[in-house]
Amino acid sequence: MITYNVDGVKMPKIKKRETTAWIRAVAATYGYKVGEVGYMFVDDEKILEVNNEYLGHDYYTDVITFDYDEPGIVSGDIVISLDTVRTNAEKFGKQYDDELHRVIIHGILHLCGINDKGPGEREIMEDAENKALAMLQNLCRDILPQMRTDCKGA
Repeated sequence: MITYNVDGVKMPKIKKRETTAWIRAVAATYGYKVGEVGYMFVDDEKILEVNNEYLGHDYYTDVITFDYDEPGIVSGDIVISLDTVRTNAEKFGKQYDDELHRVIIHGILHLCGINDKGPGEREIMEDAENKALAMLQNLCRDILPQMRTDCKGA
C-alpha cells in the first residue's frame, strides 16, 4: 500500500491513483513489488529537523528515504520537502510538477537499490529518473486513458 500524507503543508496536487500505478510499474521494472510505502510531504524546516535527527546532517534536502525493504519488496518512508522541490524547479528551469514527480520516484529508486552518492552513481540515478519519468508519460498516454482518468498532475 502506498500512502500520501502531509505535515505542515498542503497536499500537493498529484493524482494518487495514477501516481501509485506509476510507482508500482517502476518498481516492477527492477523486479520489485511494492509493500508499505509512506510519503510525507513537509516544508523545509521539517525536513531539516528529520535530516538532523535521523541522519546527523545539518542541511536542507529535497528527499529523504528510509528503507524497510524485504527481499523482492520495496517498503519505506519517503519524506519530501515541497519548499525545496519548488526551489529546485526554479533553479533548474523545470516545471514544479515535473520536479515533484522526479523526487517522488527518486525515493522509490533508492528503495530499488539505486544510489547517488558514490563515483558515477549520480549519473545512473539521473538516467533511472529520466526513464521513470518517460514511463509516467507513456502510462498517461497509453494505459490510463483506457481507465477514463486524467493524467494532468499525475
